[in-house]
Amino acid sequence: MATELSEIFEDGISYPIGKLDDISIYFQHYESFEQAKEKWDERKKRIDKTNLFVFFTDRDGCTYEDLDEFDSLPYNKVVFTNKPYPEIKSSFYIKGFENLDSVGECYEYMPGKRIKYYDQFDYVKWFNKGVVKRKRYG
Repeated sequence: MATELSEIFEDGISYPIGKLDDISIYFQHYESFEQAKEKWDERKKRIDKTNLFVFFTDRDGCTYEDLDEFDSLPYNKVVFTNKPYPEIKSSFYIKGFENLDSVGECYEYMPGKRIKYYDQFDYVKWFNKGVVKRKRYG
């Protein structure tokens, strides 16, 4: 989080992209890199390192070794996969992408259903299970 966010560009991407070392961050909901960076800097100050929730998908060249390494991280975490990995405790199989190399666009509606692919995962239960309990004062 101490690394300065820098702007990068990719062909075919019209929204801002930031780079932190070897990590690219796609700011799909911002008009400019300046706006995205301002929000990034503001929000990273609010990160509670004792109560992180991390998720990703098995896309963009993710290997089995990546899944295994992710599984060992000390965070509340989940990785969406296109097939079951019972040995990877943090994996969650998203049905409907079995014929692909990885999960597809999880925010799209499932064919013939009124739910999106990612709605197969119970976010509320996941967040509630991992929340650090704190005393309330006052």
